[in-house]
Amino acid sequence: MSTPIVVQGRPVSRPGGGGGDNFGAALGGGGGNGAYGDAYAASSPTEITNYSAKGEKQEVRCRDPLFAVLFYAAVAAIVAVALIYGPDALQQTNDDNIDNNNNNNDNTEYEGYVYAALIMAVVSFLVSALGVAILMCIPETLIKVSLIFVTVLAGIWMVLAFAAGSIGLGILGIIFFAISICYACCVWSRIPFATINLVTAMTAVKRNLGVVVYAYIITLVAAVWSVCWSVAFVGVFDKTYTCDENDVCSDPNYGYLFLLFLAFFFVQQVLQALVHVTTAGTVGSWWFEPNESGCCSAAVNGSFVRATTTSFGSICFGSLIVAILRTLEALANAARSNDDGGIGACIAECILSCLRQIVEYFNKWAFIYVGLYGYGYLEAGKNVITLFRNRGWEAIIADDLVSNTLFLVSLLVGAVVGCVGLIIAATSDLFDDAGGDANAVSFVLGLVIGLVIASIALSTFGSGVNAVIVLFAEAPADFQRNHPQLSNRMREIWSEIYPGSV
Repeated sequence: MSTPIVVQGRPVSRPGGGGGDNFGAALGGGGGNGAYGDAYAASSPTEITNYSAKGEKQEVRCRDPLFAVLFYAAVAAIVAVALIYGPDALQQTNDDNIDNNNNNNDNTEYEGYVYAALIMAVVSFLVSALGVAILMCIPETLIKVSLIFVTVLAGIWMVLAFAAGSIGLGILGIIFFAISICYACCVWSRIPFATINLVTAMTAVKRNLGVVVYAYIITLVAAVWSVCWSVAFVGVFDKTYTCDENDVCSDPNYGYLFLLFLAFFFVQQVLQALVHVTTAGTVGSWWFEPNESGCCSAAVNGSFVRATTTSFGSICFGSLIVAILRTLEALANAARSNDDGGIGACIAECILSCLRQIVEYFNKWAFIYVGLYGYGYLEAGKNVITLFRNRGWEAIIADDLVSNTLFLVSLLVGAVVGCVGLIIAATSDLFDDAGGDANAVSFVLGLVIGLVIASIALSTFGSGVNAVIVLFAEAPADFQRNHPQLSNRMREIWSEIYPGSV
């Protein structure tokens, strides 16, 4: 008798048993007696028979606790520096600004900004909800539009470069334009694959909207952290960066900069990963136990609690690696800007950027396993790599059309809110005393607010798509049993685009 899989703290039947019989029969095979093999006997016997990397719920204990301790130490250090050195530096900066304003007779008022920003933030939530509704109605159309949009942007860059007389940038624009066209042609037939994954993820998130609430809460924490870190940075900068009477200033202390930027990127990466892991756990609960879904259900709250407790060390582990690479990349950029490193700094920045993107991509999938099963960081990474290697899905991972679509929707939301800003500027006096071009300021402010708020909500859909890809490989029988309509459509499309993958 096979042992049940325990997912999100609940025992469920192994794929292939129970509901797996119907799933195997639907595919044309016999009964679903094996974990995966018999259910797929007709479609890909060799590939599924060799498959053995199925995730198992891990025992409840804190994973990678050392890295959680490092996280708390980084936060404590920045808070301490901000409290010790920040007030004096801010007071001096404020005094300097008062003197400059008195000399320049500058009476700029920023109260209008605040009121306008609050109005546009409320509008952003409403427009974001409308954007999600439109995305649910025409996902395939928006994915196609996003592909065309990227290609058109490359073409505009090419034309503008030649119009400005920049031959080098024009040639580079031709190259990117050609690559964009080739990419669009290659992936056009795979748009249905991206569509059904996106629809499945959005369905799961809509049933558990509490995960979006957590995403906004975490974003507010990130904003508070940015302010606190900025105060600490100003304090350290004021103490270490000096200029003599001839305005000859000292070089920046790269040691202090390294520690400051490391702490900033470390916490930033952890907060982003918390949303990713919480969404993965929530989608997993919806996949196996749809009846427990709800806005503030145990599935949502439980996923968040696990992400911030037992799995927190694993999140910090992966985030620290990215933070180190981001910090080194930022220092290489600073050295290049100050002409301290020459060509070496430029090469180092390029290499570090490539390494960072590779690790970020690896983390995206490793954190899915952390959220679904509670693995430690290294174990999660090994399972994800083995999963996609055995199933032959390396190309499917790279076929990420969804992110472009989510960005396009966020950009459209930002543009709409920017237009609302223009209306506010034209019909009120909120921007009259703000200084600068009121129309430009109002539009940019609305664009940024709308883009940020929409991106936060839509990031849960992106994480949900990653979780759906992993879960469909891990437990297709449960998907068929609990969500037959989506499952049938998923299997049909995946079989057409990736023969032998299911």
